[in-house]
Amino acid sequence: MILKGSQRGGGQNLAAHLLNVSDNEHVRVHELRGFASEDLRGAFKEAEAISRGTRCRQYLFSLSFSPPISEDVSVEEFEAAINRAEERLGLDGQPRAIIFHEKEGRRHAHGVWSRIDAQTMTARQMSFFKTKLSGLSRDLYLEHGWKLPSGLENAAERDPTNFTLAEWQQARRQGIDPRWLKSTLQDCWQRSDGKAAFSQALQERSLFLAQGDRRSHVVLDHRGDVWSLPRMLNLKTKDVRGRLGDGSDLPDVAATKKTIADKMTPALKGHVQEVRKQFRDRETQLKAYKVEMTRLHRDARATLEAQLERNWQEETKARAARLPRGLRGLLSRLTGKYRQIRNTNEAEAATSREQQAAERQKLVEQQLRQRAVLREREQELRQQQAERLSELRSDIGRYLKLGRSETHDRRQARTQRNAERGARTRASTGLKLSR
Repeated sequence: MILKGSQRGGGQNLAAHLLNVSDNEHVRVHELRGFASEDLRGAFKEAEAISRGTRCRQYLFSLSFSPPISEDVSVEEFEAAINRAEERLGLDGQPRAIIFHEKEGRRHAHGVWSRIDAQTMTARQMSFFKTKLSGLSRDLYLEHGWKLPSGLENAAERDPTNFTLAEWQQARRQGIDPRWLKSTLQDCWQRSDGKAAFSQALQERSLFLAQGDRRSHVVLDHRGDVWSLPRMLNLKTKDVRGRLGDGSDLPDVAATKKTIADKMTPALKGHVQEVRKQFRDRETQLKAYKVEMTRLHRDARATLEAQLERNWQEETKARAARLPRGLRGLLSRLTGKYRQIRNTNEAEAATSREQQAAERQKLVEQQLRQRAVLREREQELRQQQAERLSELRSDIGRYLKLGRSETHDRRQARTQRNAERGARTRASTGLKLSR
């Protein structure tokens, strides 16, 4: 599992995030341990109230558990991983909450602990928690026989196209996949040895190098959107300047946008919009399927929970009726029969809880398989859109290269004509002088 943890305050904001059913198809609070409150917001309020008796501001530790997309992980396996993380981080015995999320047909878990030890009124230290979590994540992959991500095998092999949340949000606003943009920029950077070669490689992919207002180098795509070059290359600004110079000889963003506007003909813009509309319509249809499927799945789970609750109440009443009362109860306590009945009831209750958990798990797995079919269609659509847009960007790059070649040819032809005219003038002048 991929484990991502952080110390944080703002318990109510975290609770709102964890209970968000807009971004998650299903949300289930699986456990609240060590809290008096029976709901997540109340539990985090308790943790915050206790923290006010200390100087600790980040009184919670939040940890997400994400298994590989192709693997089915049971609730028991999630619980085992959470318990191991708790012990390794030194949070054993602390109040905690476990929440399960299902999103895009994948299930993952969140564990949240209170860092405040109520006995000593001090915060549990979280030194080197990233290193500890990385080691546990590697152990979980190996024990389950899952393929290790390259970043866990060797930290130096982490995916260079990983991007920040801000970059992802910018990409969602602008409709551009930052993974494609990062990999393209890094490929151009590795293949070029100077500013001229790098700029030419960018323009062949409909990207333009410019001087930014606050940064020495930025890149504009064919839509005129601005991206920080050092950030997209995962390099420091001084390293970029070392190869490209200080950027003072580059056009500014406004001039570059004008150049893009001149080069991008209305027809090419129309092609881009047409492709985006085609896939947007298909995406809208899939989203409608997803909304309906989510509604049906939620209704099925609510129906099952209601049925399980009714069964539990009926079984509890039946078990309670077995216990003798009054004088018979007193005699049964003396003979030990009361304890036997109570032990039988407790065993039946435990078996009933296990059976109910198995029924929940069965329904969840069935729904996850149904959701996986829709996820595959969504992934196919995104892949097709990426391929079409990649082809279109290549076409745009060829158009730009063709226009640049024509301009270069006209400049060479004009230079040659001027040279020939000058030669004829010099020859004519020399002839007159000889006479």
